[in-house]
Amino acid sequence: MKALPPLVVGVVAIVAWQLTVTLGRIAPFILPAPSAIWAELVEQKRNVWEAALASGTNALLGLVAGALLGVLFAMAASRFRPLAEVSIPFAALLSALPIIALAPILNNMFEATSSIPRRVVAAIIVFFPVFLNTLRGLREVDPIHRELMHTYAASGWTFARKVRLPGALPYVFTGLRQASSLAVIAAIVAEYFGGLQDGLGSRITSAAAFTAYPRAWAYVVGACLLGLVFYLTTLLLERLAMPWRTRLIA
Repeated sequence: MKALPPLVVGVVAIVAWQLTVTLGRIAPFILPAPSAIWAELVEQKRNVWEAALASGTNALLGLVAGALLGVLFAMAASRFRPLAEVSIPFAALLSALPIIALAPILNNMFEATSSIPRRVVAAIIVFFPVFLNTLRGLREVDPIHRELMHTYAASGWTFARKVRLPGALPYVFTGLRQASSLAVIAAIVAEYFGGLQDGLGSRITSAAAFTAYPRAWAYVVGACLLGLVFYLTTLLLERLAMPWRTRLIA
């Protein structure tokens, strides 16, 4: 039942879109009709799948690398205050880097057949939200828990493993939820600036260049679905990692 209102809104929006394009006689290069996009999506389903697989692989590898680095740096920064004072401004600087400026530079650093630039771009974009949220979670330790572990003379690693990391998990997954969609966006946008022509971004630009606008929109739909898969997968992992939190919310 929770999914019904968004579904109804989506159907109404698509119907309104179709009627607006048909009755208003809007040119396809301005806005194709949903029926034309669907026809292209069915016809190009194999190509859309292959492009989504290529972009999804780059986004996934970038997400994993950026998330691991974000968590590790957050753990180090929470332990050593001088490192935090240096790393937080550095992470903020990374978050301010525009993909449009970063992708061409990285593409020139590697071979034209390499997917590394796209993965690096995704990892950089992912790093900031994961780092910042994890650091916040690691810092917000209940004083009672801290005193209890101190009473038992727990080592720093034991304290981190038993208290700090479990307590920071909600913050880690908050960062991952934000980063999952950003990784897909970064990987696709990075494809606009050269390299292998096998991803959704390069297929969108290629279709638009040949005035195949419904086909370009079909690849856009594939990109939206890819981002949704990443986000829902992150939600599923969060439920599996923290079943107690799901029960409390329910």
